[in-house]
This record gives sequence, structure tokens and C-alpha cells, in this order.
Amino acid sequence: MIKFKSIAKSNSAAQSTFSIRQLAALSLTAMLVISGCGNNTGTKAASTSSPASTPSAAAGATTIPAADKLNIKVSFYPMYEFTKSITGDLADVEVLVPPGVEPHDWEPTAKDMADISDADVLVYNGAGMEGWAQQIVDSAAGSDLITIEASKGLQIIEGAEHEHEHEHEHSREEEAASGADDDHDHEHHHDESAAEGSDHDHSHTDSANSEADNDHDHAHDHGGLDPHVWLDPVMAIREVQTIEAALSAAFPGNAAAFHANSEAYIAKLEQLDQDFRAGLQNTKRKDFITQHAAFGYLAQQYGLTQVPIAGLSPEQEPSAAQMASIVEFAKANKVTTIFFETLVSSSVADTIAQEIGAKTAVLNPIEGLTEEDAAHNLDYLSLMRQNLNALTQALNE
Repeated sequence: MIKFKSIAKSNSAAQSTFSIRQLAALSLTAMLVISGCGNNTGTKAASTSSPASTPSAAAGATTIPAADKLNIKVSFYPMYEFTKSITGDLADVEVLVPPGVEPHDWEPTAKDMADISDADVLVYNGAGMEGWAQQIVDSAAGSDLITIEASKGLQIIEGAEHEHEHEHEHSREEEAASGADDDHDHEHHHDESAAEGSDHDHSHTDSANSEADNDHDHAHDHGGLDPHVWLDPVMAIREVQTIEAALSAAFPGNAAAFHANSEAYIAKLEQLDQDFRAGLQNTKRKDFITQHAAFGYLAQQYGLTQVPIAGLSPEQEPSAAQMASIVEFAKANKVTTIFFETLVSSSVADTIAQEIGAKTAVLNPIEGLTEEDAAHNLDYLSLMRQNLNALTQALNE
């Protein structure tokens, strides 16, 4: 049942909604205790605070009283920026994972679960990124909570736990990349053609993505699948479209504003994609070493080869054999930069860089904002451009 907020609710309807919310909160909290999520009690209650950097809504967005705004919870930072860019002033959007906290292993507290059950909407990435999300989705059935999986319908790729045969992987990705420009042109042509229709429904998924739907309902841990779709600007566009379509269906009175805001933000993402394509097209090298295997979609989109030190989890420690393999690859290919990331230790990247006489640099998976990011009002778009600059410099040395 979809709930629409109204000041003029009848007493009986209000009591019914309150009862449903109470039951949902108790159910979700009970599941949390049973599943052991309560061991994360050290998480600060401020986990629902919004990032300092707030995306701007499209010009002319409607301003409404705070009491009438939608209450939307999102899992981690990219979902915040995508959702807030769509809703503008029509919703209060709050992030569950606190700033500076690595989201892969974060789990909600009992208070977080109660806050989610009291919200209108939960937006999460999916594809195994949020291990806790499935229990909430299951518990939301029959309640007023609307859940939106932003990656639903996208073709999720296998994650590289470690590339034992870097040269073979390089060859495979180069072959796949040879048709990347054609595929990209097809995707944009498809999107532009669909946008011309008067009943634009934002269902811009091609047949390959549609075929992935059945395979997408996997267990919500990584399970070898790569959830980092937001690091490919083309995939990010698809996620924004999915969120907008779901919100417009649930709250049709706001659909026009959601659509206008979404189109304005997508135009920025399209420019970001063009910048990546131009910046990475003619680099001297195409392979890059990164501490965390988070950049598979980005590499695939722009004809690069990701060589991860470890795997999908940023805290995974590589074995001695894996370290030796990376060092051998780096020396053989005259790699000058080892990438590490924010929110986790750079010790492994530092060790390899020292071994081969290379430098280290940040390649940001944008899983959350640091205090420094927030202080400088950085957002997804600006952080992605920092990534582009870092890659362009490293791949042209």
C-alpha cells in the first residue's frame, strides 16, 4: 500500500497508520537483535545527519512546509546526492551511514531501524552493497515504507577478488573495450530517443540490462558481485532514472518536479561522462593498480584495466603471494602510481609503492564524505572529477 502524506487525514486513518508503523518498527528491531546487528551499538545516533554538501535542485522547484515534506532515508552518500537532486525541497533526505564511516560493513542500530520504519521511502544501492537491506525490504511488505533499489535492472558484473593473471585479464578487457564507443553511442541514442516521447517513463534499460533482472535478486552480500555501479557515470544516470521513476510512481503529485530536477542533474552526469571519455581516450597506458577493486565499471566503460591489490572489500588484506604478484606486474609494466582510497588505511598501497619506487595517490570510491570533503563542500560530481584528474595524470606518466 502506498502512503500519501496529507494534513487532512481522518482520525481512524491516522491511528491505522500509526499502528502499522509501530508494528513495523517492532518487527524490524526484533529482526535486528536476532540477526546480531546490535553489535554495532557504537555507531553514533547522528548517523541520519545529512552531508554538508547539498545538491542544488532545478530552478523553480516548489517550496513546501517542512511538515509536508517526504521523509526519505538513504543508505550512503551517492544515494543521497542522487535522491536529493531529484526531490529538491520536496523531501528531507537523510543518510544512514555517518560521514567518514566505511559503508561496506556498517549495519544499522535499533534506532536506525526504527527511523527507517517511520520514513516514507528508503533508497539503497543494492547489488549486495548493503548487507542489511534485504531484511528491511522483506519486513516492509504490507507496510507504508516504500523501498527503492537504485541498481535494479542494471547488469551487475563479477568482482575481481584478485587478478592472478593480469596479462590475460588485460587482454580480455582490451577486447571488450574495443566496442565500448559503439556501445556508449547506442546507450545515449537510446536514452535520447526515449526522452522524446510525451509519456517519458525513465525506463531507459536496454535488452541486456532487462535480461539481468532475474540474476539480480541474489543474496545481499557481495557474493563475488561488484556493487560499485555509481562510479561509472553512465550507470549513475541509470540509477538516477530508477529512483526518479519509483518516486514519481509513488507520489504522482510531485512527478513533474521530480522529472525536471532529474533531467537537470542527468545533464551534469552526461557532461561528466563526456569529460571522462575525452580525458581517458588517448592516455599512454590503460592499466592502473588500486587497493580496492571498486573501479571495474569505470574501467569497463572507458577502456581501462583495473588491477586490484585485494578484492571487493576495502579492508581485505592481500596474501604474500598476491603482494608479490602485484609488485612483479608493477615493475614489468613500469607503473608509477599506486592508488589507495579514503576511509581506509593506505598501508598496503604504501608498502607496494616503496617496493617499486612509485608514488601513491587517491582514487576515491565515493562511498562517503570525509570531514575534509564536507568542509570543502565537495560532492559526487567534484569528487569524480578529482578521480578523472588522478587517472589522467597517472596514465600519462
